Amino acid sequence: MKPYAELMGRVLFPLWEGTLRRRPTVSLLRRLQQTERLPLEELEALQVGALRALLRHSFDHVPFYRARMLAAGLGPDDVRSLDDLRRLPILERSEAREAGESRAATAPPLPAIRKSTSGSSGQPLAFAYDLGSEHWRQATKLRGYGWAGYRVGVRSLHYWGGAAVRPTRFGRVKIALDRTLKRETYVDCGVRGDAELAGLADAIRRSPPDVIVCYAQAGADLARWVNANRARAWRDIPVLSAAERLFPADRAALVEAFGPGVFETYGSREVMLMAAECEAHDGMHVSMENLVVEVVVRDGAKSRPARPGESGEVVVTDLHNYGMPFVRYATGDLAVLRSLERCACGRALARLGAVDGRVTETLRDGAGGRISGLIFNVLLVAHGHVVRAFQVVQHRDDSLTLRVVGERFDAAAEQALRSSLAPYLRALPLTIERVADIPTERSGKRKVVIVER
Repeated sequence: MKPYAELMGRVLFPLWEGTLRRRPTVSLLRRLQQTERLPLEELEALQVGALRALLRHSFDHVPFYRARMLAAGLGPDDVRSLDDLRRLPILERSEAREAGESRAATAPPLPAIRKSTSGSSGQPLAFAYDLGSEHWRQATKLRGYGWAGYRVGVRSLHYWGGAAVRPTRFGRVKIALDRTLKRETYVDCGVRGDAELAGLADAIRRSPPDVIVCYAQAGADLARWVNANRARAWRDIPVLSAAERLFPADRAALVEAFGPGVFETYGSREVMLMAAECEAHDGMHVSMENLVVEVVVRDGAKSRPARPGESGEVVVTDLHNYGMPFVRYATGDLAVLRSLERCACGRALARLGAVDGRVTETLRDGAGGRISGLIFNVLLVAHGHVVRAFQVVQHRDDSLTLRVVGERFDAAAEQALRSSLAPYLRALPLTIERVADIPTERSGKRKVVIVER
């Protein structure tokens, strides 16, 4: 490890987090690095202990879950194994939205961080979590990213989406200082024309990062440009992909452009990192100490655990979010459960295989470049107070139609939305339609991005 990264990782970051800010992030990270080597049975025992504490708090202090547990005939003390958790019904996104503040705790730890997400379903969901949950989330992320070589203080390039909400001037200064000290460079991946990809490749050539963190499809687009233009002029660089499924062809392109160290991750805005690929590159290890991640197969009102190798719906329980719990929350994603055998890396953490359901169609902008459909998911977060659901369609002539559901979506809101989208669409014709509803597909899901071919 380089001297600055060594100093930041071993001295400055622990001093800042633990001594000055009194946050347990580093101690939790060290704990996670120990527990990941425990036998699966001991990891599951840790989950059961955390689950019992969460359900006790939820029963006593969260009206929504108290009613839910009473209806299921399940008391906090009745949970003695992970199988008992399945006695509770799966929480749908629509239920979580309708429940509103009844999902919030009435006693400490209270919700402290509030966010919203449009998600792959196109329906905004407001949620919150307490500070203790935030510490677990950050430690879990550092552990999972660490398997790819990321450390606080190494030079990292984040080819990521733009901020949904513009921070205040003080906030911008604080973010800039934090990124400078951590040596993090952020590049907006929303517009990916030849000029943008060429500029980014040149920046990598001039100052190669130690690791790249990117949206999966954005990273793949960059890699394909590099390969097509024979622009690689750097040593191997580990790549962490996120936000979308990494297809085999995408991985192959990234390997050619940046080397064999390509690591897929899986997470969501609601609970953050759920699983991450290790150096064995054989599935993604579940963040078991922080979450219970189920893969279930549903048949009408009935459900069962997926068998190894079988695809099913991802259902997650956040073990440390006491402020506004997520218990058996259906993410809307599909995943394949891997074998429960210990990984070749030596970690016993359960593993997921391919994750489906969040692959976003790629659009064309007004200059003929590629633009990620995820931009709509990111930017619509800032308009969640007036937009309940949306769907974007790119027609064969490249024009766009954005369908919006929202009683309070007026002319001023439309103008604000157009202003947010303009830098990415590059004069692409855009029609915004206000509609009463957007029908779902037979699967029950609402397709957010449609590209007519």
